[in-house]
Amino acid sequence: MDAAAVIKALGALAQEHRLAAFRLLVQVGEEGLPAGVIGEKLGVVSSSMSFHLAALANAGLVTQRRQSRLIFYSADYTAMNSLMGYLTENCCGGIACIDNVSCCPAQTGAAGSDAEKDVA
Repeated sequence: MDAAAVIKALGALAQEHRLAAFRLLVQVGEEGLPAGVIGEKLGVVSSSMSFHLAALANAGLVTQRRQSRLIFYSADYTAMNSLMGYLTENCCGGIACIDNVSCCPAQTGAAGSDAEKDVA
């Protein structure tokens, strides 16, 4: 991940509702959620939530897919892991201190999975 993409991603996350939406989508897993449900869960009106989700999509942190009349948003784990890798690549004086800094979404979506614990 290059510095420009990192700055864009961090800028998108530097807002309360966008950060909350991204964290929610990371916890939900690959299936994602419709925009309206995200707004309801976060207490954000639809028009504002659409704006925030568009900013996250523009930064490459979430993907969107249309299913009938709904637009579902999902966290882009590859982008998230690239961002985390960029931020931690020189930690510990350049010596690898963590074997695996990437997150893989829970396949079953079961509460309490290792992937969810890693995000918390």
